[in-house]
Amino acid sequence: MDKRTATGGAASATMRAVVVTRPGGLDALQVTTVPVPEPRPGWVRIRVKAFGVNESEVTTRKGESDADVTYPRVPGIEGVGIVDQAEQKTGLRPGQQVATMMGGMGRSFDGAYAQYVAVPAAQVIPFETELPWSVVGALPEMFQTAYGSLTTGLGLLTGQTLLIRGGTSTVGLSAAAIAKELGATVISTTRSPDRVSDLRAVGVDHPVVDDGAVADQVRELAPDGVDAALELVGGSVLADTLRTVRRHGTVCFTGALAGQWTIPDFSPFMIPNGVRLTAYGGAATDLPAPVFQQQLQAIADGRITAPVGHVYRGLEQVGAAQADVEAGTTPGKPVVLLDD
Repeated sequence: MDKRTATGGAASATMRAVVVTRPGGLDALQVTTVPVPEPRPGWVRIRVKAFGVNESEVTTRKGESDADVTYPRVPGIEGVGIVDQAEQKTGLRPGQQVATMMGGMGRSFDGAYAQYVAVPAAQVIPFETELPWSVVGALPEMFQTAYGSLTTGLGLLTGQTLLIRGGTSTVGLSAAAIAKELGATVISTTRSPDRVSDLRAVGVDHPVVDDGAVADQVRELAPDGVDAALELVGGSVLADTLRTVRRHGTVCFTGALAGQWTIPDFSPFMIPNGVRLTAYGGAATDLPAPVFQQQLQAIADGRITAPVGHVYRGLEQVGAAQADVEAGTTPGKPVVLLDD
């Protein structure tokens, strides 16, 4: 049997965490003391240094998540920190920098809104970086979603042209940065003229202001159609996005920022001749450790701009972070940084 090793950082039996005891408003987020999680066989305990705040955690708090969530629950679908306890067979060692995300975190088992989190070893991504935790904490979920959409979903190649519908979302900004690093030409949309500068800051070649129909604008930039399109706005604009793509090009449906995941009375014949429609919904295993390491290095070298939004300090600020996510007025990924 593998021996279990630990740093001893969780020597006390309790920790501080944000707990949702019932679905509700911001007042349902309670900072309280709970037992430090004991890892199951094959799991890893992580001392959390930072975590991003996501729309899905807002829906979990409200009781509107599609996932099977039980309460009380510590939310948080992603986090970064250091390994506190792990079995030798996991290949992870105490003190190692790691990221984790999804796989039931914050839904079917307690998540990262806490000083410690225990997760399956398979969804732990090791890395080494000198970037601040406030930057690294913003990256796992949005980079995994962006990278998986561009690779698994679209198969984007160097030299191709990409449309990102919903470009000022955190995934949209990340996708633009990754696509530019890959060598693609990027067209990206925003509903607000004031956000055009945010698109240019991550290297977007052609920002487009979205009034609900962008096909004509995109076709002016790419008369034959774009090679690939990443749909993040949702079903309400999918037909228009499909019209922007060349024959044998691909649209990947990844998100529904406008809230419409389905299309009433959908007909396959709404898809233009020869255009391919796929979807992406990934997991931590879709972001290989070497790829995440490359992305961290690209940020450190200044080749990629990490779309980090406001940094909130301490668990007491989770409510403010979720309020800003709901308002949608703060650009970039909100991050909660925990004190040492």
